Amino acid sequence: MPDLDDPVSLGGVDLPNRLYRAPLLECAGNGPDAAETLVDELEPAAESGVGLVCQGATIVRGEGGCAAPNMTRVHDPAFVADLDVVPEAVESHGGRVFAQLEHGGLRSMETWHAAYHEDHPDLEQLAVSEPPRLLRALDRTGFLDYDPHVLTTDEVSDLAADFGRAAERLVDAGYHGIHVAGANMGIVQQFLSPYYNRRDDEFADGFHFLERLHDEIRDRVGDDVPIITKIPAETEVPPFVRRHLSLADGVDLCERAAAAGFDALVPVTGSTFWDTSLIRGAFPERAWRAGPFESGYEAAFGGPLRWRLIALANWVEARRYDFEPAWNADFCRRVREQVDDDVPVMLEGGVRERTRMDALLGDACDLVGVGRPFYAEPRLGAELLDESGADAVACENCNNCVVPQATGAEGVCRTPAVRREAARRRRERETDRES
Repeated sequence: MPDLDDPVSLGGVDLPNRLYRAPLLECAGNGPDAAETLVDELEPAAESGVGLVCQGATIVRGEGGCAAPNMTRVHDPAFVADLDVVPEAVESHGGRVFAQLEHGGLRSMETWHAAYHEDHPDLEQLAVSEPPRLLRALDRTGFLDYDPHVLTTDEVSDLAADFGRAAERLVDAGYHGIHVAGANMGIVQQFLSPYYNRRDDEFADGFHFLERLHDEIRDRVGDDVPIITKIPAETEVPPFVRRHLSLADGVDLCERAAAAGFDALVPVTGSTFWDTSLIRGAFPERAWRAGPFESGYEAAFGGPLRWRLIALANWVEARRYDFEPAWNADFCRRVREQVDDDVPVMLEGGVRERTRMDALLGDACDLVGVGRPFYAEPRLGAELLDESGADAVACENCNNCVVPQATGAEGVCRTPAVRREAARRRRERETDRES
């Protein structure tokens, strides 16, 4: 059975170990310091020994599609060419970096961010079909702002081509692989999900869109660049949602994705909605307190009453989606039993201990990803990959790092006890090196 330190090949790219930094929101934007910000965010993981670093959701178009403020867009060839310092920095430590490509569709900021919607009144959301009844009801009550543009068949093909063009730019800049954001309620999941997809053309089978993305990317980057994707199973939906992706549907989609040529799969469970089933853990009480982010919440959610209602909804969801260690393990295990051995299965979501990682490898997965704990410990690999390091991360799954990102705040740990523990561990490593 493999363990975390063992090398692995992913689509022909050799990785020194089986630990990867899962995609996170780097908040780098597209300003003059974007490349420097991405290096600052991603290089520490590679420097600490992490074999694969995934740059978080990167938007393929120049307008619309961002699910949160300060996401980076990769539509401009000149801008992307300047990102070459990112793969150079990661590769200098023996790691590899993949860029995750995304478009938010109905999840985009033009739907939920009040100030952004006001500043971009003519910006429509790209929709697979007319939004479901519940979302239309939220629009009528003013809780969300929907002005959807249902994509024509030709426009779906154009969007797939934009994914391909974005991938080509990034690979030309030196990125080692492409990660398609196939879950977390982005446009790809909206195509895959029967809750959203009620089309009557060739893309009524939503997998055809994902397959088209793969082919567009492969045609532009060649056969030597790995292409991986997340695949959703909508196992956490409320009881009133009848049309959704079951676990069996998710396994079937993974089998089809492997047959279509994806080099690795990231099976993840969640809901049909953008809710805390994506992250799980405690209610982020510290992050929701009136304080430094209050004005940002009011701008994002449309006033003090609405942001407090959203905080209350977050509290309710946190009770339903409490932290569960390795919550995607069963899904990944079922997929791994069905797909060929040469298509690695990558597991992320609530994996926090080295001993658990080693137990999962060779059973439920071939690589293990860690996300939010890197906000507290950017050099987390030194703990998990070093024999003398700690068995578990410092992160307490409190989610105080996540909520302020709705205001455009950077992703950092905001829990004093966790930050103190992370600092203590860092000092111990430095002392050990000096001695």
